[in-house]
Amino acid sequence: MHLELIAIIVDEYDSAIEFFVETLGFDLIEDSPSLTNDGRPKRWVVVRPPGATTGILLAQADGERQRLAVGEQVAGRVGFFLRVTDFAGTYRRMTEAGVAFVTEPRTETYGQVAVFNDISGNRWDLLGPPESAEL
Repeated sequence: MHLELIAIIVDEYDSAIEFFVETLGFDLIEDSPSLTNDGRPKRWVVVRPPGATTGILLAQADGERQRLAVGEQVAGRVGFFLRVTDFAGTYRRMTEAGVAFVTEPRTETYGQVAVFNDISGNRWDLLGPPESAEL
């Protein structure tokens, strides 16, 4: 058993794909036409960090209730955690790519951490090993 997908509600497919693939370095696994439950067109878009088994379904907001959830899926808390082996290098690359970090990197017992916002405003932890090089 494994967790296959989680959904993140986004404003628009293409800008979300660009953020996750070009900015964060995820792989685009699928981008296929699909239909809503009531027959309207949508897309089935899945991205995933390289080598990971769990993916993210990028779900474009459909209706006012979903639009209100964009960026607020976990009520302002950090709800997503991206673990990397090269914390300092990844932090620099993401910063240079324009990722909005909302905290400075710090060391915790579980490793290096810095909080960033995704394209929709959801908070993520960038996590690295405790022995990561200084920034």
